[in-house]
Amino acid sequence: MLNDPRFTAEVALSVPFHDVDMMGVVWHGNYFRYFEIAREALLNQFDYGYRQMKTSGYLWPVVDTRVKYRDVLIFEQHFRVRARIEEFENRLKIAYEIIDAASGKRTTTGYTIQVAVEEKSREMCFVSPAILFERMGVTP
Repeated sequence: MLNDPRFTAEVALSVPFHDVDMMGVVWHGNYFRYFEIAREALLNQFDYGYRQMKTSGYLWPVVDTRVKYRDVLIFEQHFRVRARIEEFENRLKIAYEIIDAASGKRTTTGYTIQVAVEEKSREMCFVSPAILFERMGVTP
């Protein structure tokens, strides 16, 4: 089921000057912003982006993340970020790949894990809320 194309999104970006360090490569912390752009595109595909999450009464903080740098990105380099849902029942795990647009070479991989937190009580949910399943069009 998670091979369904609805659960994958891809965005095309290029490296702006303000993202590079004094060595001319993307500063390591900026990769999380690239992941965020792709994650937002992915969540918006099934109408459960951050505004909809908050409206539904749930916050979805990132509680764990990982990134593996395989090759550098440099100023003005064009690349694609692919985000894919890997888990959703108890937490939202999204995997990422950054791919150089010219060569097709994978430069970076990673993931983020988010959990649902009920906004009013600030209590963490141990099962993803029904609204996520509804928006994704799946049954738990």
